[in-house]
Amino acid sequence: MSGHTVSITLLLLAFTVLPACAEPIKLDDYEPDLVIPPVEDADPAPGKRVRHRWEGKDSSGVYHLVYLPTDWEAEKSYPVIFEYPGNRYRTSPGTIEGCELGYGISGGKGVIWISLPFVDPATDLHAPQWWGDVAATVEYAKYSAHMAAENFGGNPDQFFLAGFSRGAIACNYIGLHDDEIAALWRGFICHSHYDGVKKWGYPASDRAWAKARLARLGERPQFISHERSTDATRTYLAAANPKGNFTFVSLPFGEHTARWTLRDIGPRRELRKWFVQSLKPEKTVAPR
Repeated sequence: MSGHTVSITLLLLAFTVLPACAEPIKLDDYEPDLVIPPVEDADPAPGKRVRHRWEGKDSSGVYHLVYLPTDWEAEKSYPVIFEYPGNRYRTSPGTIEGCELGYGISGGKGVIWISLPFVDPATDLHAPQWWGDVAATVEYAKYSAHMAAENFGGNPDQFFLAGFSRGAIACNYIGLHDDEIAALWRGFICHSHYDGVKKWGYPASDRAWAKARLARLGERPQFISHERSTDATRTYLAAANPKGNFTFVSLPFGEHTARWTLRDIGPRRELRKWFVQSLKPEKTVAPR
């Protein structure tokens, strides 16, 4: 697929077999096939999800989570999914421990998964609502990308940025904040909300600012999903970036959550297919 082609996937009937009834489809009607490992206070190790602080930031209260895949080996190279969480909300704890997309995409194998904080210097903690301090959050992401390569064999040419809800907005709001951070990412996974579709109550959330950030995306792919419909985002991007490399997936249920990635359903299969395709060397990525 050309980087100048808008790829639109509409999954209004996303499951292989759906109940033959008029009742609304509910996510919890489908049993999860994945259980995210519990968070531990331990050293990073294959198959473990641990609280971690980078060298040079180990005196801070802010931390991130590191998951090394079950097949991780020192001296080998791996793709990395960096993920931001949603706001604190009735379906989201607002914590980095609440991230789910990275594990759902990888199934725990072949990919390093790092859950990132929104840094609030005032509390020296992760901010449960919105961005904390934008400059500090951007700097933490840049440093994390560098350290993931240095410490765990993360492949700098295969760094992806993902997020749910607030985290989906962060893919552009934080991930395309400036030229330096924008150049880090091979692709983006944005589930439920998108930067610029709606004006929020924080600075630079309007469409003019969002379009300036979007200009840093270039030809790199974005997977964009939303419960029920992606129409609002598709309409926005048709005007803001009509030649963008976007894949849209509308989910057939209404729950505002990323838990669908822990189930063997059509949308997850589409996401995993997109991820594998995005890793292929013929994909165009931003110059370094």
